Parts: sequence; C-alpha cells; structure tokens
Amino acid sequence: MKLNSHQLRRSSIGEGSRHQKKSDKNPIVLVLDNVLDTYNIGSFFRLADALNVEKICLCGPVVTPPNLKIHRASIGTWKWVTWEHYYSTTDCIKKLKTEGYTIYACEQTKNSVLYNKVKYKFPLAIIAGSEMNGVGESIRQLADQVVEIPMFGINKSLNVLVATSIISFNAISKQKTPII
Repeated sequence: MKLNSHQLRRSSIGEGSRHQKKSDKNPIVLVLDNVLDTYNIGSFFRLADALNVEKICLCGPVVTPPNLKIHRASIGTWKWVTWEHYYSTTDCIKKLKTEGYTIYACEQTKNSVLYNKVKYKFPLAIIAGSEMNGVGESIRQLADQVVEIPMFGINKSLNVLVATSIISFNAISKQKTPII
C-alpha cells in the first residue's frame, strides 16, 4: 500500500499501528541524540518510513508526537513508524546493544571511517547527533564505529537529516536482501 501526502496526513494512528504489526522491517533503528528541531524530527519520520526501519528512538528532552510541527514535516508518517522516547541516549544505546544491534555514530573525528567504506553489520542502529553539537564524546564511545561523510567545501557538516539519509541509504544498499 502506498499513500500520498494527503492520505497520510488524514490517516489514523490505528491504521498505522495495524500496518506496523504486519510489515516486515529493515533491521535498522534511527537514534536521534538530542535532535531538537521539530521539523527535523518530522523529517526523520519520513526517512524512517522511506527506509521501512524497525523504529526511531527519540532521545533527550525533545518534542515527541503528536505535535503539529512534527505532523506537518512528517506528512503524517509518525503514525506509521514505530517510535520510542528515552530520556537518556546512553540508556537507549545500552538497550540496543543487549538486543544485538551494531551501533554506528554519524560524526567527524580523527578515527571516523568514511561512510562508503564501512562494512555494515545488521541489525544496526545509526546515531544522529544534535544540530548544534553533533554526537557527543560519551555517546561516541558507546558506538561500535564512527562514520563520516567527507566535506569538500568550507562548511564543516551537512544537516543532520541529510547526513543520516546518505549513511542509512548507503548501509541498506549493502544489505544482502533489503526489504522493500
């Protein structure tokens, strides 16, 4: 089933919940570490739907659905994507590790690996950092690997959603049998 933006905005939470229960998901979790902008959060729901991920984890003192700005930016996909809220990104990552996820942090460091050179191991979780501070050192230390996108201009980084989109689509393209 494919819905256009008008249909998604008008859909009910019940429709989304029923779809989530019967839809096979790609073994990916998107972890948003203190991503504060509601339009970014809403756009992450669109990305999560596009990738058909298992869930989004919203971490920190962030706005969660239902929220009008998230609804608008997500075009209603927040009702179709499983999500959880954690007060602590550390708690979220520790839980995902116990569930067998390989953790990848999106950040530029002296030890980071280019996103297109990584051999992604599934199931995986991708950590996207806050708009202002990126993924903090304590969170990066919990990651199995830190990945980065090279920047060729004067700007140091891409928008958090854009960077996560590039990395997550690259990872899924390397999966042997992506669920589409």
